Amino acid sequence: MMAGDRRSLRLLVTGGGTGGHTYPALTTIGAVRERATAAGYDLDVLWVGTADGLEARVSAENGIPFRAIKAGKLRRRPNIRELASNLADMFRIPVGLTQAAVIAARYRPDVVLSTGGYVCVPIGLASRMLGRPLVMHEQITALGLANRILARFASRIALTHPSSIDHLPRRARERAVVTGNPIRQHLVHGDAASVWEHFGLTPGLPLIYVTGGAQGSRQINTMIEEILPSLLTRSQVLHQCGAGWIDQLSQAAARLPAELRRRYHPVPYIGGELADVFAAADIVVSRSGAGTIAELTAVGKPSVLIPLVPSAGDEQRQNARYLAESGAARAILEDRPGSDLLLAELNALLGNPGDRAAMAWAAKSLGRLDAADALAQVILDEGGVLP
Repeated sequence: MMAGDRRSLRLLVTGGGTGGHTYPALTTIGAVRERATAAGYDLDVLWVGTADGLEARVSAENGIPFRAIKAGKLRRRPNIRELASNLADMFRIPVGLTQAAVIAARYRPDVVLSTGGYVCVPIGLASRMLGRPLVMHEQITALGLANRILARFASRIALTHPSSIDHLPRRARERAVVTGNPIRQHLVHGDAASVWEHFGLTPGLPLIYVTGGAQGSRQINTMIEEILPSLLTRSQVLHQCGAGWIDQLSQAAARLPAELRRRYHPVPYIGGELADVFAAADIVVSRSGAGTIAELTAVGKPSVLIPLVPSAGDEQRQNARYLAESGAARAILEDRPGSDLLLAELNALLGNPGDRAAMAWAAKSLGRLDAADALAQVILDEGGVLP
């Protein structure tokens, strides 16, 4: 399709459900657009996901056209309650496949990008039926169920870790390329000074940033609440706790002695300020999902990781162990750790700035800032974009 002397590239994107699938897709779209423009192409993007997934909100916030389909999720080890969900989702699968086929046929993409989540399977299958190239990206070490299905016919398989190649079907390995996991580029350009003013923090006092994800983590929130009186004697804490926890933790803050109360800052959510928070933080306490690991290594932050256990394939514990063995983090790998263990890890880091600096350097050495560009180039190559 021609527009004057410019050509058009039609990119169909699918993936979402969680930030780990959604934000790599968003970052990659930006990188593809930049490279396509430089090559003389106008990028046309359509994102397909579920109506209640994070991808619907993120695409709307970024002005990306979005279409929703129904998608069934197969829970491989369901409990009694999830058995009913599995049964209901069985009826959604054929509906989602039909919707995906219609959308893809009407849109006529030049190339399809899949970043994971069960919503990817219908679009991936539709791309095969239409003979369109599919670029599949996997964020975690082991492949998720959706990507194990798509890997059998994806044109290219982009991986975050070299070790993931061993998890691919043998015939798919020659189509694999290691790109890393794209992160939002602005995260590495934060301004620490703006955080001090925005949240009323104290410059010079070590800052611990605590997060359990956008919704918060019961485990992490409870552990932090229990150790606040001791932890705040030598640090300040900015705590993204989730909307469902803000009342309880605000009350916990109110019960602290006055001299400690001003050092604890629970907030329901941190959005656009995250880059500045990373720049200001001395230590991060968090889960160890693939997206989190990519961000912590890109910005080079020492961390204490508390994996979600169990997670798919015990992936979070593997991630945490990998960073700990590389000297880039402390990892609490027990199934049900006590809050005293977290306090001990934090006190050890607070008392040794040299250890924090070494950990930051080790984390930075594991980061890959060019991941979005590398994945974008794979997409452009599959889409037939000529320089």
